[in-house]
Amino acid sequence: MNIEVIGPGCPRCEKTAKRVKKALERIEGGPDAEISKVEDQTEIIERGVMHTPAVAVDGEVRTEGEVPSVDQLVEVLQSA
Repeated sequence: MNIEVIGPGCPRCEKTAKRVKKALERIEGGPDAEISKVEDQTEIIERGVMHTPAVAVDGEVRTEGEVPSVDQLVEVLQSA
């Protein structure tokens, strides 16, 4: 599973990245996941992300424009 935190590297993006890590820790037998950040403005625009932070799982944007709670992220990751 490839998880990307998309945004310019702002404090909200950093908070989202930390919550993604916590969400992965909560999932029993957690998925084999790689977390990366997409901070390049051009790439963010090319992906169609209009509001940051965003979280993409395996290339599909699953949350956008908010700092999702850990519980929300657990749901997103389990449904991916």
